[in-house]
Amino acid sequence: MLHFDSELKVFSGNANRPLAQAICDYLGIRLGDAMVSSFPDGETRVQINENIRGRDVFIIQPTCPPTNQHLMELFIMVDAARRASAARITAVIPFFGYARQDRKDQPRVPITAKLVANLLVAAGVNRVLTMDLHAQQLQGFFDIPVDHLYAFPVFILHIRSMGLKDLVVVSPDVGGVKMASAYAQALGAGLAIVVKRRMSASDVEALHVIGDIKDRNVLLVDDLTETAGTLTSAAKILREQGARSVYACVSHAVLTNLGIERLRNSEIQQLITTDSVPAHPEAGEKLKVITIAPLMGEGIQRIHDGESVSSLFHLHEQKETN
Repeated sequence: MLHFDSELKVFSGNANRPLAQAICDYLGIRLGDAMVSSFPDGETRVQINENIRGRDVFIIQPTCPPTNQHLMELFIMVDAARRASAARITAVIPFFGYARQDRKDQPRVPITAKLVANLLVAAGVNRVLTMDLHAQQLQGFFDIPVDHLYAFPVFILHIRSMGLKDLVVVSPDVGGVKMASAYAQALGAGLAIVVKRRMSASDVEALHVIGDIKDRNVLLVDDLTETAGTLTSAAKILREQGARSVYACVSHAVLTNLGIERLRNSEIQQLITTDSVPAHPEAGEKLKVITIAPLMGEGIQRIHDGESVSSLFHLHEQKETN
């Protein structure tokens, strides 16, 4: 792997500047000086206000809502860096929007995730660093290297610190069994599954539970929630069938107003998530945010130094942070 002797530079769009600043604090470097604003007609305006010729440039920009705005900011920042003669440009996308549009599941629909991958490469991205893709096969949509990190080790450290006894990890649908099984194994917990039926894009009905959850503490695990329909519906049936308490753990809490309302009125005692997207303070104590700044910072440093990123997958190498 190529080692970059040139200076490491980190820039951020407007999607999640607090996370970008936290990553830079972890790395012990200054967040790069770049203006990302809008012209009066709404077009995105970008200007990088420092020399990046020959530098190893990382641009931090999750593509969370407003997704299209944040994508355009990323494309234009990459183009600006490329035209300023950056040696290498890595797009750091903690949350990758459009990831669910990864196949043709109906006639005459696009595969938008592939289109976004093509546009990133066309803009000038040389490498992508992301976390907990909704569909892991998205890595194959790119013809450039993709480093895919997992929030799993960060979550495991926090959940262990909670000291929950008689724990059962629950997948809110059949598709999440593999993830739930990994959590159950790491935590020494039981495993159960909620069988659901999707009524619409925002409404889900939980039908029944496979597994023993009576008088047990339950941890629902998923990669993404927006309207919180799947999680809150699952929490309701789990409590009805005798669960002592219900916690939830999701990598990306891209919560809409409907999702926040559902969460606040749900049987979920606490939703544990990361700062891959901006926080939702209106959710109150129902939402616990764990930072991924050390995880992403380590990924950036190792890419820059030409070291292995895959070792970050191993729990014992994670540093417990407050």
